[in-house]
Amino acid sequence: MPIEIERKFLLCDDSWRGAIERSERLAQGYLIGAQALRDGSARSSVRVRIAGDRAWLNIKAARLGIERAEYDYPIPADDADAMLTTLCDGALQKIRHYVTVEGVLFEIDEFQGDNAGLIVAEVELPAVDAPFPHPQWLGRDVSALARYYNVNLIAHPYARWTQAERDALDGDDTAC
Repeated sequence: MPIEIERKFLLCDDSWRGAIERSERLAQGYLIGAQALRDGSARSSVRVRIAGDRAWLNIKAARLGIERAEYDYPIPADDADAMLTTLCDGALQKIRHYVTVEGVLFEIDEFQGDNAGLIVAEVELPAVDAPFPHPQWLGRDVSALARYYNVNLIAHPYARWTQAERDALDGDDTAC
C-alpha cells in the first residue's frame, strides 16, 4: 500500500523565493462531500487535481497526521476539468513552487482566491522520523492542524478566518 509521509509548515519569511526552481498553477476539488470528511464519517478523501495539461485523481486516508495511505491515478485533463466544475463542492487554486534544500524537495503552496495570503511548505519524507533540513524560512509545523488541510480550506477559506483564529494558529513566533 502506498504511504505518504508529509509534514506541513507555515513560513517565517519570503527568503525561499530566491531558490524557486519552478512553479505551476494547481486547481483541486473534492469529489467526496467535504462535510463527510470534516465530521469524520468519511474514511478517505477523493480529490481531482489539475496542473497544467496533467490531471489525476487522488485517494487519501481521511485522518489527521503525517502518515496516510495515498493513491494517485492519472486521468484526462478534460475529464478533470469537467469533474471540478460539475461534481466538486468548490475548488481551490494555488501556485506550487518547488524549492530544494540540501537535496530535499519542499513544495511551497501559495494559495489564491479566498485563500490568498496563506502560504505553506510541505515536505515528503521516507520515514516518520527521517531527518530533513530546516531552512530559516521554515516556521511552525501545522501537520496535525486540520484547518490547514485543503479540504477544509475550501469549506472555510483563509479569508474568512477571524483574527483570533489566525492568532491562535499563526502566532507562535518561537517557531521562527
